[in-house]
Amino acid sequence: MNVNQQTPMASPYGQPQPGYGQPSYPPLGGGYPAPYAPYNASAYQPGAPPQGPVRAPPASGLPPPSAPQGYTQYAQGDIQNGPPPQAQPPPRSAEAQQYNQGAMNLSGPRPSYPQQYGAPPSMQQVTNQMTGMQIASGPPTPAGPGYAPPQGSQPPVSAAYSTAPPPTYSQALPPASSAPSQTPPCSEPAPPLQYYGGPPPPGQQQFPSPAPSPGQQGFPQSFSGPVPPSQPQAPAPPMSQQQQPPQPPQPPPPQQSFPPAQPPYSSAPPPASQQAYPSGPSPPALHSFPPRGPPPTSQPGSFPPPTSASPAQYPGPMPPQPQGPPSQPSPFHSGPPPRGPLPPTSMAQANHMPPGPPGPPGAMPQGPPQQGMQGGYPQQNGAFGQVRGPQPGYSGQYPGQPNYGAPAPAPGPAPAAQKRLDPDSIPSPQASEMPAVQKSRHRIDPDAIPSPIQVIEDDKVKTTEPFTTGVRGQAPPLVTTNFQVKDQGNASPRFVRCTAYNIPCTADMAKQSQVPLAAVIKPLATLPPDETPPYLVDHGEGGPIRCNRCKAYMCPYMQFIEGGRRFQCGFCSCVTEVPPHYFQHLDHTGKRVDCYERPELSLGSYEFLATVDYCKNNKLPQPPAFIFLIDVSYNAVKSGLVHMVCQELKSLLDYLPRENPELDSVVRVGFVTYNKVLHFYNVKASLAQPQMMVVSDVSDMFVPLLDGFLVNVNESRVVIESLLDQIPEMFADTRETEIVFGPVIQAGLEALKAADCAGKLFMFHTSLPIAEAPGKLKNREDKKLVGTDKEKSLFQPQVGFYNTLAKDCVAQGCCVDLFLFPNQYVDVATLGVVPVSTGGSVYKYTYFQAQSDQERFLNDLRRDIQKPVGFDSVMRVRTSTGIRATDFFGSFFMSNTTDVELAGLDCDKTIAVEFRHDDKLSEETGALMQCAVLYTNCGGQRRLRVHNMAVNCCSQLADLYRNCETDTIINFFSKYAYRSVLNTPTKTVRDSLVNQCAQILACYRKNCASPSSAGQLILPECMKLLPVYLNCVLKSDVLLPGADVSLDDRAYLRQLLGCMDVTESHLFFYPRLLPLVKLEGDSLPVAVRDSEERLSKGGVYLLETGLHLFLWVGANAQQELLLNIFGTPTFSQIDPSMWSLPVLDNPFSHRLREIIDSSRAQRSRYMKLMVVKQEDKAELVFRHFLVEDKSASGGASYVDFLCHMHKEIRQLLS
Repeated sequence: MNVNQQTPMASPYGQPQPGYGQPSYPPLGGGYPAPYAPYNASAYQPGAPPQGPVRAPPASGLPPPSAPQGYTQYAQGDIQNGPPPQAQPPPRSAEAQQYNQGAMNLSGPRPSYPQQYGAPPSMQQVTNQMTGMQIASGPPTPAGPGYAPPQGSQPPVSAAYSTAPPPTYSQALPPASSAPSQTPPCSEPAPPLQYYGGPPPPGQQQFPSPAPSPGQQGFPQSFSGPVPPSQPQAPAPPMSQQQQPPQPPQPPPPQQSFPPAQPPYSSAPPPASQQAYPSGPSPPALHSFPPRGPPPTSQPGSFPPPTSASPAQYPGPMPPQPQGPPSQPSPFHSGPPPRGPLPPTSMAQANHMPPGPPGPPGAMPQGPPQQGMQGGYPQQNGAFGQVRGPQPGYSGQYPGQPNYGAPAPAPGPAPAAQKRLDPDSIPSPQASEMPAVQKSRHRIDPDAIPSPIQVIEDDKVKTTEPFTTGVRGQAPPLVTTNFQVKDQGNASPRFVRCTAYNIPCTADMAKQSQVPLAAVIKPLATLPPDETPPYLVDHGEGGPIRCNRCKAYMCPYMQFIEGGRRFQCGFCSCVTEVPPHYFQHLDHTGKRVDCYERPELSLGSYEFLATVDYCKNNKLPQPPAFIFLIDVSYNAVKSGLVHMVCQELKSLLDYLPRENPELDSVVRVGFVTYNKVLHFYNVKASLAQPQMMVVSDVSDMFVPLLDGFLVNVNESRVVIESLLDQIPEMFADTRETEIVFGPVIQAGLEALKAADCAGKLFMFHTSLPIAEAPGKLKNREDKKLVGTDKEKSLFQPQVGFYNTLAKDCVAQGCCVDLFLFPNQYVDVATLGVVPVSTGGSVYKYTYFQAQSDQERFLNDLRRDIQKPVGFDSVMRVRTSTGIRATDFFGSFFMSNTTDVELAGLDCDKTIAVEFRHDDKLSEETGALMQCAVLYTNCGGQRRLRVHNMAVNCCSQLADLYRNCETDTIINFFSKYAYRSVLNTPTKTVRDSLVNQCAQILACYRKNCASPSSAGQLILPECMKLLPVYLNCVLKSDVLLPGADVSLDDRAYLRQLLGCMDVTESHLFFYPRLLPLVKLEGDSLPVAVRDSEERLSKGGVYLLETGLHLFLWVGANAQQELLLNIFGTPTFSQIDPSMWSLPVLDNPFSHRLREIIDSSRAQRSRYMKLMVVKQEDKAELVFRHFLVEDKSASGGASYVDFLCHMHKEIRQLLS
């Protein structure tokens, strides 16, 4: 095979394993056949220690200024037969950072420095290494793949290096070693050799490396694809960016696996049955490893001339690499297992030995691979092999300051060492509970594991058409993709998302897979302008047509029979008469002829007008009321809160929610202020001035006035405005610090009862209610309980008073929204009980400062008052026979096992529902779900909103794993876990999550994946991000808090997550990190992964978490960039305390502010902007959200967690 010829890519995830298709292994015993002669010992002359692949270690110091080198032509990591290596590799060159287009300063030379570690190996070692190499498939070629041009002018070391034409080849992995054409200086020990392809022959030992560089910890050293910015280590641009032709499209495999502990990426084609990415052709070697070509003959003549790689060849930025659709598959295996021998997984692996004397290490068996993955950590080639002992020569966990992958700095004074994930300092997720030997690990290439960004971008490329809901069991696009929905009989994914769209037919199968069967329902979700809101259907006085037995509402799953006179229920199969007024003839297919004219027969979501039978006490409801309860204690007045709320309410009263935008809102309003007594205000239109009435007996709350307390805004506007002007003045000099809480809610509830209407209380509260009154609390914050079995008590309410109060509120339709402004502990776990149980919200502004927090608070308040909301809601979920709804998660109250009661239900609230089997399901009929929500809209009209969803049923596990939605699974898991902390220690909750996730993946591996070595981690295509997202849940503040996370914050986040939809939870756990370098056109820059390795010192990044916005500014950010954003030319002049960007008259500033505004508009909470300068103290907060890295609280990095997960899966399988 000619090397220039394009080898078809095995799969986007790297090569399939050897042993399928072309088992052409060289003999293991005595050397290589003639073409491979250079690998036989005789061809080597002593004195030329091989140079190993380069990968920058966390070392300190810049390269000596003496010898800047030109680019090597190949991927970082390729072997280089050039000048002596330097002491410190530069940070990763800009061109190699595929995602960060333009994020770097592209000027100036970017030398590449090979890195040497360890003493030069002896001849014996070289010989052993070479004879031990096993090369996969393909005849030899004259030129060695993956060789950098020799940049030294020394004569060839061995006669075996004779001539051959300089090749230009596309995709072959270089062998790991070859005698360099000049002896490296011994200023640093030489690197160990990596062997590719297979184990050494049985009789031979791998030689130890004195101190492996992190780049070598086992990963394929010649990466032939653009390396995303994660790897600042790589000095040279990847070969594929310069000369790799695009790959032919590939059929996608249904699973993705990590290569085993063996030839890093093998090269047999995948079995025909396997499909790789459902999303079209794989891009040009984007993270895949090209099939390995034959070993090089060691002839210098076969290298391109030395000049070919000089920087002169690339005067400017590198030529753009060919890019197919941005589906940069991770170099994972998706192919079958190797049949060939695997490399030994013993501790004596080539580069995993502690330093020792030269010469072969103690006898290590080099037999077949061992089954267990001792230590359970993958080697860097993606294969999961042995752990290795602590790595000598490394200073500490993160020596010095991070170097963010900016262009190589000019040689000069040595900067602090690069911050690298030091493999040895990375404990697995529960490091403390593991034996010491398991704490060490190999370094895995972060680009060799599934990338959330890649999956998100692939989905965007794949989604070009509107999503039509007519096909049963069709999974929708991801929540991160913008798409239009056409309702054709199933509810839009904006209303309902399922964890699986193909559910197991039997309970046993569901139990075996452990995939949760759940739906996340957002009944009143707002739709984008280009989608039609649900139609309103009026069936007249008789009310909606329903099944006689199960009471399901008329929907597309009802089958009309007997000429249209009766219908058979799709849920319970009962036959019901069609009322005469609803009768219609059937066409030849058995459908009603008016099917497409009636929303309830053709659409997945619609509303019925409810009759009086659906109303409380069988009478039509009154319009709802809003009551504003304002804390006027010393803290509230002093912080400027009281003044701010009163000023804002004057304008907000014009924006009360209404059904018809043309008409005035019918919502009535009332006002109460309180400290340790309550003040009610009469704002009747006929009064000249508002009147205040004080209730000081807070133990027996009553409302002192009926007439004049709840009023129409337009009628009483003058009196209301007068009151709102007077309140701040009235309490300006207050010294009252004690406040009550429970009686204030009771007062609002009593007022609604007296007016006989539902409504919402808006409560503005600052401190712990310690005044004598019902619901009085004490400070119980005790950090010593964190991590103990008693920790769960901190999430439970202190007193039972609030549970009872919540129940009373729900009965009246009184929803509570709580705005908290604490400067210390306020016991959110207890104060939040009423808001959470009534379908309300909690907003928290810790250390509130009028100036910097005003924008956030007022935007939250405006949105909260204006958003569509339903009152007195009851939700019921019906299912077809075989499954039933068994559990519910969210902000609501349940008095029985089926009805979810919400005093208030707004457009942001989500309810998660878990289903269980109670019988067998059939593949023909599938499974049906109908969610019906009865509510009073803000115009006082009683309505029924219905969402229908049909999913497929399967008897094969493979079908289940083909049709899951990871984001929804994570939403459900997090809600399940966050609720569990009320009754279970957090460690137990974390362990059970890991266990369930491991069972899901082990079941797939066992039952669905093609057989392969146990050293491979194989993930289902649609669940390949399950580990990274689950790790984010496990590391979250609720389950694994850092020392600086307060109990209130944890309780607040726990309550907040309970009603998040899938879009919000996705962003909450995996924030969006946008590089801001080129902001052209209307499209957003492609996000980068949440890891510090992806940050460039020369860049500016916007991180969005759904609750916060961070603008991170690199210390070397270009002057032009700083001028465009901040209007200041230097980094030091940026004011980190700014909370909004200056409005500058340039396109960049304009576009950046547009991006920030549109991000805020999409979220239910207003995100305050925080400017973070690199190496500033605020960077600690920012780093907390770089969720792929190790967290300060002890959470594992993504790489480590993946290893841990792989170990768990192997334990389950064994």
